[in-house]
Amino acid sequence: MKGLADFVMRGRLQALLVVVAGAGSLLFCWISAAALALVILRKGVGPGAWLFMWALLPAGTLLYAYGDSGPMTLLVGTMVLALVLRSTVSLSLAVLAGVGVGVLTGLALMAFSAEYLNQMVAFFGEFLGALEEQLSKEGQPIVLPRPEAGQIAGMLGAATATMSMLCLLLARYWQAALYNPGGFGAEFKALQYSTTVSSVLAVAAIALWGLGEQYRSWAMICLLPLTFAGLALIHARVDALGQSKGWLMWFYIIWLLFDPVKFLLVLFVIADSWINFRQRWLKASGKELNKHDEHDQKDDRDI
Repeated sequence: MKGLADFVMRGRLQALLVVVAGAGSLLFCWISAAALALVILRKGVGPGAWLFMWALLPAGTLLYAYGDSGPMTLLVGTMVLALVLRSTVSLSLAVLAGVGVGVLTGLALMAFSAEYLNQMVAFFGEFLGALEEQLSKEGQPIVLPRPEAGQIAGMLGAATATMSMLCLLLARYWQAALYNPGGFGAEFKALQYSTTVSSVLAVAAIALWGLGEQYRSWAMICLLPLTFAGLALIHARVDALGQSKGWLMWFYIIWLLFDPVKFLLVLFVIADSWINFRQRWLKASGKELNKHDEHDQKDDRDI
C-alpha cells in the first residue's frame, strides 16, 4: 500500500490515474477516496479539487446509470474530512466532522433518492421474506422487522461516514509513511475527546435511539467518533503497557462479533474523557505522553 501512495505522489498524471480508475468502481472507490485525501493533505486544496472534478466523471456516470451514489458520497465525504484535517491540523476534529458527513448523506438520500431507497426497502423485504420462510420451516412462524426508507437512509449515512473516516485515516497513514515514519501511530493513539464533546454525542445518540427503531441507525452516526476514539484508546493501552500485538488481534475479533463490546468501548471512551486513562498508563509505565497531533502534521505536509 505504501508503494501505491508513492506512485500517487509522483505527479499529477499518476494521481489522476488512481483517483479516476477507482472512482468508477464499487469495489475500489475507497482507494480513489484515500488517494484524493492524500493529495489534499500533502499538496493542498487546489490539486485536490482538480482531481475531484475528474473523479466526478466516473462516479457521476455510475450514479446516472445505476442510481448508486456510494462512490460519489464517499469521495465527497472523504474530501470534506481531508479539508478539515488540513485546515485545523486536528485528527480529532476531522473524525468528529464525520458525524456531519453521515447526517447530511442520509438527509440527501431522503431528499433526492427516494426511488433508490424504495428499491432498497423492496430488496430487504424480499430477502427477509425468504429468510422467514427458511426459519419457519423448523418450527413456529417467525416475523422479522422490515427496515423503512428513513432507517435505510441512516444506515447508508453511517456507512458513508465510517468509510470516509477510514479513507482519511488510510491517507494520513500513507502521508506519515512517506514523509514522517511512525507519526501516524502516535497521532492516532492520542485521539481523544473532551467531556463536553463526548457527553453531547452520547446524549444525542441516546435521544435518537429512544425515538424508535427507525432512528437507531441515525444514533449510530453519533457514536462513530467515540468508537474511533475507543479504538485509539485500546491501541494506546497496548503501547503504554507493552502488550503484544496478538492482544489487539483478539480484541478486534471480539469487538466485531459481539455488539455489547462495542457499547462498552463507547462507555470506556466517555470515562476516559473524565479520567484520562492514557496519563495513568504512561505514568505507570514510566513513559511520557507524546504530543504528535499538530507537530507531526505540520512537519509532513507542504503549505
